[in-house]
Amino acid sequence: MLRHHLILGGQRSGKSRFAERLGMAWLAQGGSRQVSVVATALDGDDEMRARIERHRLDRPAGFATLEASHDLAACICDHSQPDHLLIVDCLTLWVTNWLMPATPVSDTTAWVQARADLLSALADAAGPVALVSNEIGWGVIPMGNEVRQFVDELGRLNQDVAQRCDRITLMAAGQPWTQQVQKW
Repeated sequence: MLRHHLILGGQRSGKSRFAERLGMAWLAQGGSRQVSVVATALDGDDEMRARIERHRLDRPAGFATLEASHDLAACICDHSQPDHLLIVDCLTLWVTNWLMPATPVSDTTAWVQARADLLSALADAAGPVALVSNEIGWGVIPMGNEVRQFVDELGRLNQDVAQRCDRITLMAAGQPWTQQVQKW
């Protein structure tokens, strides 16, 4: 596995399962290797609680779970080690927590700082990070301003994260298409 890996795709495309396979391959290399899933979801309703529980139950044995619904950069800084793969699942929910919280906020300064902190944490991470995110910009342009802002912000974040990764995998129907990142 290379340093960082971005895994993109639509909902139910197999992104998390692919990331877990990367984790299993990482552990199979032996030594003192570890894998932690950095969960970003908030359990705000029954359906989300059920999704979170299903993800926990489906996770391979030996994977630890860390929670970082907002301070993802600190989690990466605190846990990144050369022998420790972090799987961030997922950036889409992390952006949702910032830009579409249950209680609306009008100040975007905190989001801008959290985004910058994440990009810095990836640049400084001592170990590998696999990041799962949705590719949601292929559909129609949303009618509402808030949703358009969300799509734009996630798209820009995915682009910036990709520039800090060595590989990108696009998932479609459970099948991966992987490429080395072109640095511009």
